Amino acid sequence: MVSVTRAVFGDLPLGAGTVEKFQLQSDQLRVDIISWGCTITALEVKDRQGRASDLVLGFAELEGYLQKQPYFGAVVGRVANRIAKGTFTLDGKEYQLAVNNGPNSLHGGVRGFDKVLWTPQVLSNGVEFSRVSPDGEEGYPGELKVWVTYTLDGGELVINYRAQASQTTPVNLTNHSYFNLAGQGSPNIYDHEVTIEADAFLPVDETLIPTGW
Repeated sequence: MVSVTRAVFGDLPLGAGTVEKFQLQSDQLRVDIISWGCTITALEVKDRQGRASDLVLGFAELEGYLQKQPYFGAVVGRVANRIAKGTFTLDGKEYQLAVNNGPNSLHGGVRGFDKVLWTPQVLSNGVEFSRVSPDGEEGYPGELKVWVTYTLDGGELVINYRAQASQTTPVNLTNHSYFNLAGQGSPNIYDHEVTIEADAFLPVDETLIPTGW
């Protein structure tokens, strides 16, 4: 059984809209998501002793998300990660994107998907957010309709991304949560160990662009 509740999280400056918070809760976990950037603000799960802890970094109030911060919990796009020198060639045409990370374009540009208000729709076990990215937004070609759905299935949080473009365009969406598996209030993650089952890794240069080697 999943419950979904809806509440006001805060108002954007200059009457730009109201940000809402959606809380999804099952017996095993709780997740809070706001309509500003489809942002996960809290993810609370129980440990082996049954004690609940919030495992993601975020802010208690909207103001924190409106200031400069490292994409805490947000959906980033149109293209997550970096595009070298903010340029790419598609179907023989070169496009210039907004450059916002040294010489490169990062996470969709100056005003990426993390910095916009999405339209929510409550589902029986979650919430769906949608928006239309207009042709030319941050330099990307074509209109892009995007849907991001958060649902709970028992102890599992499922994030589904769907996009529909009016013409060929790069799309690479992801969630940008920062995790502390020891829970909120623990000092750091320096004693955490992570194993990634991979046959290879992708080297990057000093500006974090893949070298291609």
